[in-house]
Amino acid sequence: MFGLPLGFLVEGSVTVLLVVTLAYCFMLNERLKRLHNDRDLLKVMVADLIQATTLANSAIKDLKTTAIEADAILGSRLEEAERFGIELANHVNAGASLMERIAKITAIARHSQSIEQPVVIEETNRVQSALQALQSRPRMRGQAA
Repeated sequence: MFGLPLGFLVEGSVTVLLVVTLAYCFMLNERLKRLHNDRDLLKVMVADLIQATTLANSAIKDLKTTAIEADAILGSRLEEAERFGIELANHVNAGASLMERIAKITAIARHSQSIEQPVVIEETNRVQSALQALQSRPRMRGQAA
């Protein structure tokens, strides 16, 4: 067969196959090194992600707690404002009725000089007692008289 012995051909083909195998093993080794490095980077990324998730969860819990506290404080302040509004409306109504009484007293005093003095004194005493009742009412913090 063309002057080459069969053993030499077999040995040559085995040598070629060994060289191809060595080259493939070298390429495979390089890929495995890159894969191992990527795996280490991936472990670091996963650890960072877990840490960030833990921090985010604790921040969310803190935000929920803060929101609940703020809601409670706001609710109590709204209730207090409503009470103050009602009391202020009561004071305004009492003041308006007091002003009407005073206006009636002054109108009566101006138009009729002949009205007896005890009636005027009695009405004046009622006005003074109403004023004293308003002044003696207990005041709450930040509340008008």
